[in-house]
Amino acid sequence: MNEVNMPELATYQIRKAPSPLPPSPSSDVLTAEHWGILSAIADTVIPSFAPLAGNRLLQHPLRGEVYQASCKRLEHGIGLPDSNALAASYLAESAFAQTEFKDGLTRLINLQLHEEARKQLIFILNALGSRAGSLLLTGYTTPLDCLPIHTREQILNGWATSRLPLLRQLHRSFTTLVKVLWVRTSPTLGLVLSYPSTPVHQNAPGTTYPFTFLQIPPSTDNVLEVLEADVVVVGSGCGGAVAAKTFAEAGMRVIVVDKSYYWPPEHLPMSEHEGFAHLFANGGALQSDDSSMAIVAGSAWGGGGTVNWSASLQTQGFIRREWSHKFGLTHFTSAAYQADLDAVCDRMGVGTAAIEHNKTNQVLLDGARKLGWSAKAVPQNTGGKAHNCGYCTLGCGSSGKQGPAETYLPDAGRAGATLIEGFDVQEVLFESGTVAGEKCAVGVKGVWTSRDSSGGVAGTDRSSRQVIIKAQKVVVSCGSLYTPVLLRRSGLTNPHIGRHLHMHPVCLVGAVWDEDTMPWEGSILTTVINEFENLDGEGYGVKLEANCMLPGFFLPLFPWRSGLDFKEFAPKMKRMTGYISLARDRYGGRVYPDPVDSSWARIQYTPSKHDKAHILEGMIHLAELLYVEGAREIFTSVPSTPSFVRPFADPEANVQVTGIHAPSINDAEFQAWVGKVRRAGLPSPDTGFASAHQMGSCRMGTSQDTSAVDPNGRVWGTQGLYVCDASVFPSASGVNPMVTNMAISRGIARRIMEREGALLGTAASPRL
Repeated sequence: MNEVNMPELATYQIRKAPSPLPPSPSSDVLTAEHWGILSAIADTVIPSFAPLAGNRLLQHPLRGEVYQASCKRLEHGIGLPDSNALAASYLAESAFAQTEFKDGLTRLINLQLHEEARKQLIFILNALGSRAGSLLLTGYTTPLDCLPIHTREQILNGWATSRLPLLRQLHRSFTTLVKVLWVRTSPTLGLVLSYPSTPVHQNAPGTTYPFTFLQIPPSTDNVLEVLEADVVVVGSGCGGAVAAKTFAEAGMRVIVVDKSYYWPPEHLPMSEHEGFAHLFANGGALQSDDSSMAIVAGSAWGGGGTVNWSASLQTQGFIRREWSHKFGLTHFTSAAYQADLDAVCDRMGVGTAAIEHNKTNQVLLDGARKLGWSAKAVPQNTGGKAHNCGYCTLGCGSSGKQGPAETYLPDAGRAGATLIEGFDVQEVLFESGTVAGEKCAVGVKGVWTSRDSSGGVAGTDRSSRQVIIKAQKVVVSCGSLYTPVLLRRSGLTNPHIGRHLHMHPVCLVGAVWDEDTMPWEGSILTTVINEFENLDGEGYGVKLEANCMLPGFFLPLFPWRSGLDFKEFAPKMKRMTGYISLARDRYGGRVYPDPVDSSWARIQYTPSKHDKAHILEGMIHLAELLYVEGAREIFTSVPSTPSFVRPFADPEANVQVTGIHAPSINDAEFQAWVGKVRRAGLPSPDTGFASAHQMGSCRMGTSQDTSAVDPNGRVWGTQGLYVCDASVFPSASGVNPMVTNMAISRGIARRIMEREGALLGTAASPRL
């Protein structure tokens, strides 16, 4: 194996403080035999390639001319140095040989899979390790880990085209899992891409508010610790932070709790391996029950506002009218709601004047102009300053993104709010209410876990305490996945709690250009095409936007066809741009507590035929735009759709077939490819969808027969219990939900303060 000197890696690293993960689980649900099968699958998806003399079980031997051709494509096709050392080292790398890969897989299986999924995985691994099971699933009586790599690759590809949905699902699940973990942890992919681990413009951490968090001393007798306040806000995200500021500045005694921890700018942006674990719910490993949807939800101090892409779009007029007319919520067409929208935008410095579009976003603007489509700049919450950081989904190290941790939570702290990190609320506490049939919320109960003695969360010397917070008002702001779970765990039975979940499902389209684009540089999402937002005439359609272009957020979402194909595909990312076709979903799904562990959020959601038709239409329009903009190659996240490659007339001269004529979406060759895309469609279970927006699972309405909370955010059937997050949306917002969430939460908090604030203020200040 050719090795690359590790000092070369320093060229692409900028100092940041490490954020070590908690220890790996001490026990393992898998046996050595299970791990043997998993390692065989992993090293088939990402194999070690060597010339023909390689070990056929451990390496994928290639004929000499094939191996050399692959090296040349890596060296010259993406501009690597002429020396073949880096290309050879990259090709020789296998997934399972990397310590971080194995650690990530161990954590995922033991900590991030719910019990039912874990049992299903073990059942499949047992089958693949037995002669009878292997015969049924692979056609061979030899267990999978005893077959040579080229045979295992044939098996995986056979699963991809099988008539049995189970086998097609196995192909997508196993290949996606390996791709995700390998891209996050590969020691050579970053070198091949010239990908810096932190933004090139970030030379020093930003300055931020000096948060002080309440510490609870350890107890040797397991006595409950009791705190008191006027209002307890459960969750520090976009909704909870706005509510906390509003209450605290009104003089109320406020406690804000979050199960996650605060990470100061010197730790940000984190690596993908660390960031997914520290900043995202369930380590970024959420998916729907049928595996059709990969779901990304922030779980950090500041919630989704810590990891979002700065897009700050206000609620559109047609959505506000729908919520007013269809759901009877007239507040949404009032001047008061507009004032709430404007207030949150003003506090975060939302605007477009300082935007500097990168290649990915400029292509959308230029292509839309050529095609006559409606497009505009997306306002950014960056305080009116340029913020050319493509890494902010892993935390903003410059403090330029003015999310909750930079604005509303500091405001709440300055106004006297008590802040507690590491507090996992397990239930809302109730007493009998003054109205017959209603419960009165009187606080919350949960477990607080300290940091370790080094100030991190990786040590074994952390302490935990059971804590009760007594409060006259409880505001739940856990997000659309975990708010309904907490309400259900607390004994509430309204059938609308957890239903009407909306997700804005997306599929992706990418392009390869003739020049380096370094797509991780520059702002993530600064342009939107809204030409196709009303495809059905009823307010449902798609928006076309840029995708986050960090490798782990982009590359794993595209099909695996062979180990060599994916290894040659991934390095082309330095010349790529990527986009999403984002649907305003019409029908939705539901969230419910896991039957075995009620703290887990289980998600029942499958994109509807209606929404898939819109997503496909958006993907085709993205391809049209990329074609007229001159992309060399256009590809999609749909496995059955081949890439479109713009041909050369003379490969030596690099002259395009189209010559001097401007490309047109009516060109016959391109239209033939579009026809293939339409015929392929978005079949299930082959096509994977993704979502970073969750809304509506405790929707607002005028009756408990149709909704979970009333127009003031109060949970039906309760007193003193409110919801302030995106789960109260009556339907999908159709735009990135941050600003809508914050404006609704500000309105709910204001109305609580105005109507009931005079009754508060009698509780003691938070104390131990």
